[in-house]
Amino acid sequence: MALTNAGKNPMLDALADVALYASLHTADPTTVGDHEVSGGSPAYARKAISWGSASGGTIAASAVTFDVPAGTYTHFGLWTASTGGTFIGGAALSQTETFSAQGTLQLTDSVSI
Repeated sequence: MALTNAGKNPMLDALADVALYASLHTADPTTVGDHEVSGGSPAYARKAISWGSASGGTIAASAVTFDVPAGTYTHFGLWTASTGGTFIGGAALSQTETFSAQGTLQLTDSVSI
């Protein structure tokens, strides 16, 4: 069944009510949030996100900046809490990012269905 934007937009707005934190991952997080980044100084941590209203079957989150250790980052995830919590889902970054030393990565991706 194909949904129209009139069907997609309310679902995305409901997602924004529970997907309160973003994470970064070094590989596909699968269905449980695997491969989440850790370490670094300053240390990596999930970031709180805020969402705009869904439009056209897409919803955009506020940009968030993560402290990241050296490594390659391929995916982002959405969570209900800053630690622990429930993994809501994830997707590939619009482009893979690689750092040879500690740095910062700004996440600006949006979610569509």
